Amino acid sequence: MSQNTPRDIRTLAYVLRRTNYGEADRILNIITPSGKKSVIAKSVRKEKSKLAGGVEMFSLVELNIHQGKSEMGLVTSARMIKYHSSLVTDFGRMELAAEILKKVSLAAEGAETGEFFEIVKQGLTELDDGADARVVKSWFIVKLLKASGEELNLYRDSSGAKLVAGTLYNWDAMEKAFCQHDNGTFNENDIKLLRLMTTSDLVLVRRVKNIGDNIDKILSFTRNMV
Repeated sequence: MSQNTPRDIRTLAYVLRRTNYGEADRILNIITPSGKKSVIAKSVRKEKSKLAGGVEMFSLVELNIHQGKSEMGLVTSARMIKYHSSLVTDFGRMELAAEILKKVSLAAEGAETGEFFEIVKQGLTELDDGADARVVKSWFIVKLLKASGEELNLYRDSSGAKLVAGTLYNWDAMEKAFCQHDNGTFNENDIKLLRLMTTSDLVLVRRVKNIGDNIDKILSFTRNMV
């Protein structure tokens, strides 16, 4: 460990996964504004643990972490900032929230940026606020691909020509690009929506007028991407 590395860190986080360890401890995989980390919460499963309420799933939390000689930090205090309570009362939303956490946990391995933290924060916040789950899932997949270095080609077709308004396209999975087709599935509004998802926060995307007219098609498309 570098001498300049802080030994005590305070950070916002979402718990991606909790694993019971020993008699009362838990290993936590968390996503933070500086990337994914693994930490241990000692005695958190004991009835009177002061940490228990601050390491709940589907919650934005603030953790104090002591980083000793081990690569795994030790949680010394935990405070809940926001509990997304509506997620646990709606099975469909809870299932999507769990999928977001699982996919980010896999994709963020080794990441040291805040992109994945923002994806989780916005996804869970908007789901909790009642956003259309189809919009959330489509946006999430597009953002996850971008953060993982697999950004969609949304400006040029399979031949390298610019995508043209008023033209219909199909997606060429082999070329990873749209190709012009007289009876194509995707129109300029679909492509504009995908572009917006790539560049914008979810709160802006969900406000798009008449988004329901396009979202089933976009959801099917994004599902195929993963």
